[in-house]
Formats: sequence, C-alpha cells, structure tokens
Amino acid sequence: MKKLIGAFVICFVFSLSALAQHEAHGGARPEVGGGHQNIPSHGPARVKTPAPAQEHRNFSEKQGHPNAPHVDRGKTWVGHDTGRDDPHYRLDHPWEHGRFTGGFGRSHVWRMAGGGPSRFWFGGFYFSVAPYDIGFCDGWLWDSDDIVIYEDPDHPGWYLAYNVRLGVYVHVMYLGA
Repeated sequence: MKKLIGAFVICFVFSLSALAQHEAHGGARPEVGGGHQNIPSHGPARVKTPAPAQEHRNFSEKQGHPNAPHVDRGKTWVGHDTGRDDPHYRLDHPWEHGRFTGGFGRSHVWRMAGGGPSRFWFGGFYFSVAPYDIGFCDGWLWDSDDIVIYEDPDHPGWYLAYNVRLGVYVHVMYLGA
C-alpha cells in the first residue's frame, strides 16, 4: 500500500510541475515550431515582388526566432521571398529524378528514417537538401524528426521540407523512390 501511495504522490508532483510550466508560458502555442499544432496548412504563395538574394542573410526577424528560414505561427513563411530568379536554387534540369507523389501539406506528416543533408529518406522516398540550405538544418534529427513536404511555387525542381519540431524549412530535391 505504501508503494501505491508513493507512486501516486510522485505522479501528482510531476503533474503539478508540467501544469506550472504550461502556465508559465501562458498556455499559448509557440511562434515557431512546437510540434503538430503549428504545421502550416499550405505552402508559401508565389513571390510577386522578389527581395534581392543575399549570400549571408539573417532570418531571425524577432528575438527568439531561429536564424534560418522558418514559419511563424504556422502561417508566415519567413525567408521565402527571393522569387524565381534566386541563383541559389537555379537548376539546369529541374525534376531530373521525377516528381514526388507521396502527398503534400499538413495531412502528410513523414517521419525521417535516416541519412543526412546530402541524402535522407522516409516512406521509401529519397531527398537531398539544397547546398545553400545545408547550414539551416544542422539541428535536424535525421532518423526521427517529423517533416512535411510542400511544393515550392518559385523554384522549379525544388520542394520545401518543413521540420515540425523546429518550425524551420529547407529546399529539398527529390531523388526518387
């Protein structure tokens, strides 16, 4: 009986701790990342007025936001604003390995199963991160993070892989199944 009461007390203390942490954050969802509640419902819109491409750009537009392309509150695609002529994403042979057909958007969450930026996979599909974006995915867990794939409306041959845990995204090329 003492063990049962002890286990109950420990569970109660952990529950209070979790509740206190939730209350300390105001119970609000985070602006960037934070899991499945912040997955964007759609990809970015096509850029109408492109910003100039920069070699070393700061994406942290607010304190506490990552210095990587990211999505604020599941709605605003920060950093996807350079348009179709961005030299970082120009390809001589767009979709040279075919097109990804596994499903796009928030209703298709994929668990990465291994690899790294140069080649990673999930569900029998293989991708690689754009060379310019490799530095933006250094915190990714290549064997366990959930990602969502979106079509890139501005850069032919590229898709956007959104990391559900971190709220950041990178340009990826489909390598085939």
